[in-house]
Amino acid sequence: MRATFVGLGLLLGLASCQQTPVEPDAPAVTPPTAYNLAIPSNFPPAPAQPADNALTVEGVALGRQLFYETALSVSSTVSCGSCHRQELAFTDGRAHAVGVNQAVSARSSMSLANLLWEPRLTWDGAASTLEAQARIPIEKPVEMHQSLAAGVARLQQLPLYQDLFRKAFGSSTITEANTLKALAQFERTLISSNSRFDRFRRGDRTALSAYEQQGLVLFSTHPNGTLRGGNCGDCHSGDLQTNHTFSNNGLDVSPADLGLGALTGLPTDNGKFRVPSLRNIALTAPYMHDGRFTTLEQVVDHYNEHVALNSPNIDPLLLNTTNDPRQQSFTLDLTADEKAKIVAFMRTLTDSTFIKDPRFSRPQP
Repeated sequence: MRATFVGLGLLLGLASCQQTPVEPDAPAVTPPTAYNLAIPSNFPPAPAQPADNALTVEGVALGRQLFYETALSVSSTVSCGSCHRQELAFTDGRAHAVGVNQAVSARSSMSLANLLWEPRLTWDGAASTLEAQARIPIEKPVEMHQSLAAGVARLQQLPLYQDLFRKAFGSSTITEANTLKALAQFERTLISSNSRFDRFRRGDRTALSAYEQQGLVLFSTHPNGTLRGGNCGDCHSGDLQTNHTFSNNGLDVSPADLGLGALTGLPTDNGKFRVPSLRNIALTAPYMHDGRFTTLEQVVDHYNEHVALNSPNIDPLLLNTTNDPRQQSFTLDLTADEKAKIVAFMRTLTDSTFIKDPRFSRPQP
């Protein structure tokens, strides 16, 4: 009898052992590698970045994958890269961006080059950090039209992302915050700094022709009746080709899109939009927030003779500005040759390296 109890005890012990699976050791978490972001010598110093989202090699790699991920859209057909195509300097060539189910936005897609230096983002300044901005297109109905929470749930079902998030953030659990952080990291690396204009600024005086240099002088000069100029550099200034402000540039007497004013609710902001950088401008047509101009020549013509000077909140830099030595004209009065020189200069802002850089391209499967 005693032997029987001992035998039963051994059998129960064995069964208990068989029912308790041995958990595999979790993969060791290796700290991510700091990303060495090279700042061009002719650019301003890099602004301070969020303390909780330092650039890492793994974070940037994850952000690049997410940038081209269609699962973040409700229809699985649209990604950030759909409206921001590398070959077009991360624009899309449309007057109005097109999202899921062919929904059409009221505005054009802005270039993503050099966003590291932008204190406010989108045409109307709706976000002040890249982390905050990354949420907007995912959840906007005319863009990707999906809650970020739903997008994260879909990512969690894709085996690829669990490993990428673990490498970037130390956990295979995918969160909204880390999704936005990764997208922001990738976008901070999109630096365009190898145009002929850049090489000229860095000391290569042969990078621009004499004709283009004349265009640069005209572009940069505020006319006063003695000095002739195109009045472009007042807003599109420095190596980044923007003054990082919001401006009403006289497109309409009564703007249908209030821009910054719709965000702030202040009548004094109506018709103001973020001053975009002109880098790669020859690649980013059509122009203005609503894509109304298809060529650079049309843009120059607007500022030369079609500015709506009676538009509310018109930028003061556009008033009382003329090349007429008698100061009796209300237009710039540029000659055809001067306008052509300005356009020739703007074409030197194209960075062919940037639009082909494999670090920014769609990852291979």
